[in-house]
Amino acid sequence: QVQLVESGGGLVQPGGSLRLSCAASGFTFSAYAMSWYRQAPGREREWVARIGVGGGTQYAESVKGRFTISRDNTKRTVSLQMNSLKPDDTAVYYCKATASVAYWGQGTQVTVSS
Repeated sequence: QVQLVESGGGLVQPGGSLRLSCAASGFTFSAYAMSWYRQAPGREREWVARIGVGGGTQYAESVKGRFTISRDNTKRTVSLQMNSLKPDDTAVYYCKATASVAYWGQGTQVTVSS
């Protein structure tokens, strides 16, 4: 059974940091590119960051220089380190695994507010 389980969300003040994790099971993790997406209330889901099977990374312009994606194939996890958080980063964050098929997690809420 395929599972992607996100964790690490919460409430943080502007300028603060959070680290999200996504634990994968039920598929060959190392063969999948992993991405983070987010969806704010009333807005469409948007891509945030991607890490390929070889470790190459890409970021949306809105998070470049503030967010860092990483993966640990041994632990079957992908992480998103988020620094210098802004209120506009408030959203539900989802991880996605992509190869010939795609899998999504259920999401974790991140709220940036004073």
